[in-house]
Amino acid sequence: MSASLLRTAHFLISVNHMHDLPTAAVPEIAFAGRSNAGKSSAINTLCQQKRLAFISKTPGRTQQINYFTLGNENRMAGHLVDLPGYGYARVPAHAKAHWAQLLNRYLQTRAQLRGLILLMDARHPCTALDRQMIEWFIPTGNPIHILLTKADKLSRQQGVQAHCTTQRILDGYESSHTHAMLSVQLFSALKRSGLDTVYQVIERWLALNANR
Repeated sequence: MSASLLRTAHFLISVNHMHDLPTAAVPEIAFAGRSNAGKSSAINTLCQQKRLAFISKTPGRTQQINYFTLGNENRMAGHLVDLPGYGYARVPAHAKAHWAQLLNRYLQTRAQLRGLILLMDARHPCTALDRQMIEWFIPTGNPIHILLTKADKLSRQQGVQAHCTTQRILDGYESSHTHAMLSVQLFSALKRSGLDTVYQVIERWLALNANR
């Protein structure tokens, strides 16, 4: 279901302040990650659309919260939410501060948010900023699913090692936060590998909304 549903994704709105967020009471699934983690490529691949999320050669291009609607005019099934990339050095300090505040408030207070898909470069997983994102989000009680992107750049052994290293870190969070729901997988937009697992996660999160 989720694969065909994601193909219906279309751009809705870009916002730069919390008061401009859509008011529709439909579930939201957010995508976040460092500016060079391949977030736009992942969204486009999952939705089977080449230009849904803008891909730039310049990291940090996503400077607002971008909303994509799932479904059609007769039945809106939810929103995919593309959050500003974080950690890009060339972004002015005042912009970084604004993004940090916006991300923090959105992740911790957005009632419609059902889960966070957190993207990390498989070659450099769980940076300090990635861990900060996890720590911001854990108190909400909503799940986090990590995509270790660009897995095609790793050998099989390196991919297994990256996955195991990340899982050990997540185990540490789960041991100190009993309500934490954390999962991780390898993903490659280029090779289109790992898509089925992400679709299953999204379908499960959307189904949770039907039971609320």
